[in-house]
Amino acid sequence: MKLENNRLEFELKLRMNVFEKLYKGLKRKYGTPKGQWKLWCKRPKTERGREEVLIGAILTQRTNWRNVEMAISNLKKAKINSLKNIYRLGPKKLENLIKPSGFYKAKAQYLFNLAKFIVENYGSLEKGMKKAELKELREELLKLKGIGPETCDSILLYALDKPIFVIDEYTRRLLKKHNLAAQTNYQFLQKLFEGNLKKDFRLYQDFHALIVINGKNSRSKN
Repeated sequence: MKLENNRLEFELKLRMNVFEKLYKGLKRKYGTPKGQWKLWCKRPKTERGREEVLIGAILTQRTNWRNVEMAISNLKKAKINSLKNIYRLGPKKLENLIKPSGFYKAKAQYLFNLAKFIVENYGSLEKGMKKAELKELREELLKLKGIGPETCDSILLYALDKPIFVIDEYTRRLLKKHNLAAQTNYQFLQKLFEGNLKKDFRLYQDFHALIVINGKNSRSKN
């Protein structure tokens, strides 16, 4: 029994070392996350910064970040770049402002629903929502139409600094490339990352951001 426990402990440490090495390798290659991630990984964030990350998490669905930036720029010019203003404006008037992000009718409704939920239940991100328990928040967000696991966890990790790892296509490709997981199940892969890394939202933010940067960089070279 003792030998078996020692073997399992050794295998666990070995796997953790692999994940740590992956992170350190990406960190050496790319340094501090740039572009979109400069705001998303910024610490500490202002209330407005958190709101922009949350808005971006909805708008980035099925589009590229350049289109999201144009939509966010429109919101800023119209002075509708806060959750309370989005809530007051309503989905119909929101549509034209976020048109560059694509699927704007659906996204306007998703964004309005999210803003309504936060304003009515928490009031703000920094002083309200951020203080809620991770599990409770995740369950609540996943009930909102248009918010799946990836979007939900992006909001939790980047807008609210909750220690939860985001799984997307780039993370799946990284794991496959290094033969670390044959499965593609979201929850399984999330537990794999979280079980082999220190529980730290800063680490999760930077690691995931670097995975995406690396994935996009690799794809552009092919």
